[in-house]
Amino acid sequence: MSPRRFRKLRVIVLMQEELLPPETLDGVEDKRSQPWRTEYDVVSTLRAMGHEAWPIGVGSELGTIRQAIQEHKPHVAFNLLEEFDGYPLFDQHVVSYLELMKQKYTGCNPRGLTLARDKALTKKVMAYHRIHVPRFAVFPMSRNGRRPSRLRFPLFVKSLSDEGSVGIAQASVVRDDEKLKERVDFIHRQNQTPAIAEEYIEGREIYVGVVGNQRLQAYTPWELVMTNLSAGALNIATGKAKWDVNYQKKIGLETRPAELEVPVKKRFERISKRIYRVLGLSGYARMDYRMAEDGRIYFLEVNPNPQIAHSEDFADSAEHCGMNYECLLQKIMTLGMNYYPNL
Repeated sequence: MSPRRFRKLRVIVLMQEELLPPETLDGVEDKRSQPWRTEYDVVSTLRAMGHEAWPIGVGSELGTIRQAIQEHKPHVAFNLLEEFDGYPLFDQHVVSYLELMKQKYTGCNPRGLTLARDKALTKKVMAYHRIHVPRFAVFPMSRNGRRPSRLRFPLFVKSLSDEGSVGIAQASVVRDDEKLKERVDFIHRQNQTPAIAEEYIEGREIYVGVVGNQRLQAYTPWELVMTNLSAGALNIATGKAKWDVNYQKKIGLETRPAELEVPVKKRFERISKRIYRVLGLSGYARMDYRMAEDGRIYFLEVNPNPQIAHSEDFADSAEHCGMNYECLLQKIMTLGMNYYPNL
């Protein structure tokens, strides 16, 4: 589809202040290694499609957003914020502010963000709906938590609320109580959040992107594969594997369409849509799973407003279904403009 066929829109693109991208890539050797690559891809692509797009850096003042709305009178705010004032959990309040301003926006609604950010609450809701999740325990801040006897090693320890693999490393998988305490303490210190320890599921790491409000589409299940891991290393999405381009090359990291039997593929898509509806999500989201060697599918967590840089998992799986990057961004904006908070 030619960019000229899109109706011209006024778009403010909300992003963290430190992620404001350059106007061009002149002098940039490797865009993939830049922290602002998603922001650059979205802004530059929207402009190439013929839209008026203004990047808006947001720090600790909601007035910045109000001023941008008053100045540009946007048809839609493209929300790329993952935090506000340095706190990841506050992004849901920014979306609430947009609703109070009666400003249309892309991505997930406040309630969906609130539910998805709490990995333990999400697992409880899924367990109620008889969707398989690993057994887990939460370790609050400033409290000497003890492992419940039902929770068996090995355990995977991570932040209860942070995303983007922050605080996740090979050492996140622990095999005794001493290492468990060490890793929980590490999460408390580094992430400044409660920790969650869930039983580690040996198997394949599979992601499924879902887009829509009431009418949903699940994209091709996508698999994380590491073909050159060192002996004893585990196939997990560590922070280094997610963000360090040189390390990705070293371990042979690939994301690609998951090779699945048709009934299994359909099952992934069906479960993903069900989770999306149960949590009341909107816009777009990515579901993360482990598929055990016996074929059982375990839901791990959901990521509303996942990374949508060009040539990353979500965009690649959409393109595999016939939706190129321009059309994906247009669909996300159309969904945002057609979402009503009271639905």
